[in-house]
Order: sequence, then C-alpha cells, then structure tokens
Amino acid sequence: MQTLSVEVSTRRIATVTLNRPDRGNAFDQAMLGGLVRTFASLATDDGVRVVVMRGQGRHFCTGADLAARSEEPISSAPPTTLFDALLAIDSCPKPTIAVVQGGAIGGGAAFAACCDVVLAASTAFFSIPEVRVGMAGLGVAPFLIRAMGHRSFRRYGLSGERIAADDALRTGLAHEVCDADRLDERLARITDELLHGAPGAIAELKAATAPYASPSLATVTANRPAHPAVRSPEAIEGIASFREKRKPSWYPR
Repeated sequence: MQTLSVEVSTRRIATVTLNRPDRGNAFDQAMLGGLVRTFASLATDDGVRVVVMRGQGRHFCTGADLAARSEEPISSAPPTTLFDALLAIDSCPKPTIAVVQGGAIGGGAAFAACCDVVLAASTAFFSIPEVRVGMAGLGVAPFLIRAMGHRSFRRYGLSGERIAADDALRTGLAHEVCDADRLDERLARITDELLHGAPGAIAELKAATAPYASPSLATVTANRPAHPAVRSPEAIEGIASFREKRKPSWYPR
C-alpha cells in the first residue's frame, strides 16, 4: 500500500494524505521520501493553487514508526531524513493547510508546524515527546519554535506532555479549532479565501516574509543537525521501553 496519496480537485486544490492508518500514519523512510518528492512536484505545478495535508483514519501523524524500527540505526545515511521532508513542506511556495485530527506527535506536529495554516479538531492533540525516548528532537525543534515560539516550545519540548487543541491554539501551533464534524466545512472556507489571492503574489509574499521568521529558514538550514545518535544508551533504552510499553529506566519509581 502506498504511504501517501495525492488528489487534485477541479478547483486546483491538492490533498496530500498520509496513508498508514494502521500505524497511526507514523512515518517511515518511504513516507519521508514520498513527501519530499510530492512537495517538490507540487511546488512547480501550475495546476495546483493550494496544498492540504491530512492523515487517513484516526490520527494525523503519530511521529516516527518506532515500533517497526529494526536495531539498525536510522542515522546510517538514510536516503531521506525527517529534516528533508520538513524543509520541503516549509519551503513550498503554494499556501499549505494541515488538517489535524487525533494525534500530531513529534515529527507529525512538525509537519503541521511547517504548514501556513493549521486547522485542528477540538479533540486533536499535539506532543513533542522525543526526550521521553532518549532523543533531543533537534531536527523538529527549529520548525516548532518558528510556529509556537521558544518559550512555549521549551515548556512542551522538555516535558513531552500532550498539548490539547485549545493549548495549541493559545501557543500558535494551531490557527483554528473546531468540532471534528465541521473540519471539512471550515477547510472549504479557508481554501476559498486563499484562492482569492493571486498565485504569483502569494508565492512572492511567502518568499519575502520567510527571513522574518525566527529562526529564519536560512539559520535553520545552516544549523541542520547531524543524524541523531539512536544507539546512545538513552535512545536504546527509550525505544525499548516504548516497544515494551513500560517506563524507561530513568523514570524514578
């Protein structure tokens, strides 16, 4: 089964759907590579005016598929990294909308943060739990800081706790929250508003305002992190505790 699907409507709205519902749309290498290729293609497609990113099934994206990882380190020169996929989404010249239902966790929260508009169901939740599995999450940090600010990121990045939809709205991680049964209605309204803008002017505006984000995309790229050391003792223990559904050894009993 393909990890992504792409559909373009007659109104030139492309919907990119993460399609691993049995794994909570957790990403693997195939999905990351697909995202990079898809967003690169959509960026230059004159038949596309707006890009919508969604998840199939219960969740938007539950982060990296830790449960399926082998003992081989993911840092051993993978063909595509999470950072590559985030850059591709963030750099897209078309207006982008993330529609979040269920969980947007770790890299999934960062996918949403890289979109121009985040529309979340009132029952949705976000989290940045990398430290809970022994990793710092340096790849997602700059993109999330750009969306929610350093202060809010530090609170939720250090704790790894769930961020309810209303708190995501308060921190700027989400732009709008509504009942789940109104997501499509609100999405239609937002896309219609975006379609009123001239495509060239929108692309120019995105490019011209990008340097004003903090940190700027140039700074983010210049400080691109090295591949995470998932064979560090903490990462090995953290991933093992996740798989075994137990508390990690560093949690005080």
